[in-house]
Amino acid sequence: MTSEKKKVFGLSFLSVFLWASAFPLTKVAQQQFTSIPLGFLRCTVAAIFLIIIGKCCHIRLPQKKHIPLFFVSGGLGFTGYMITFNTGILTLTSATSSIIIAVTPILTAIVASNLYKEKIKPIGWAAIAAAFIGVLILLLWEGIFSINIGLIWTVGAAIVFCGYNIMTRRLSAMGYNALEIVTYSMICGAILLGFWAGDGLHQLAGASVSHIIALIYLGALPSATAYFTWGKAMSYAERTSEVTNFMFVTPLLSTIMGFIILHEVPNAGTFIGGAIIIISIVVFNLKGK
Repeated sequence: MTSEKKKVFGLSFLSVFLWASAFPLTKVAQQQFTSIPLGFLRCTVAAIFLIIIGKCCHIRLPQKKHIPLFFVSGGLGFTGYMITFNTGILTLTSATSSIIIAVTPILTAIVASNLYKEKIKPIGWAAIAAAFIGVLILLLWEGIFSINIGLIWTVGAAIVFCGYNIMTRRLSAMGYNALEIVTYSMICGAILLGFWAGDGLHQLAGASVSHIIALIYLGALPSATAYFTWGKAMSYAERTSEVTNFMFVTPLLSTIMGFIILHEVPNAGTFIGGAIIIISIVVFNLKGK
């Protein structure tokens, strides 16, 4: 394995490992913090770390006329995502939540096919249909009258993050690099969540050391460092798929971590629906585009 390949492998795996850890660690933090104040605190910690990283990497300031676009990007990818994700995971296992979020690249491809006329092959549309069936299995496994509202919130999280991906593409076309986009989007996301700053700071004042550590971890590592290492991996890779294929292991890692940290045991619906979704995502990324 060449030096460049090793960098791609190491940085990509580190990114998905950190993202996977966010699922069980969010549930740990929610023992002390409520959903939206937690989102504000996590985004604020992440923004601080990204500003530090950005200063070290000498990122450029955004043009004034583009600031509203960063607020849209941050509102979707961080404000909207934190609200929907944190609310959804309250009643879900780490495994189920991570599997639903894993559908985001497929949703992004569907939107991009309409906005940017990117072609999706017939096998790609078949994979999309199969993934939708997998989501339905997750939603309805316990019966049509007992849909877990957490799944609805988490599907919402996947949708708003899809919107963030589309905005990222637009900002990238304007000449901004990955670190600039995530830094300014995160800052804007934290500002929009500022309405819950009072609740967040009040809860922080009464938090135990372990919950504060979980909060700092969520902001500094899955929310800040992982985006930075993901962008670096992309810069070293010859093909985008060399990096994005690592996303397939996120649900597996989060399931293992959920079992170790929280003693979560997914039900049969998670295994069946999750397997269908993950296989669909693999087929879509390898053969569908």
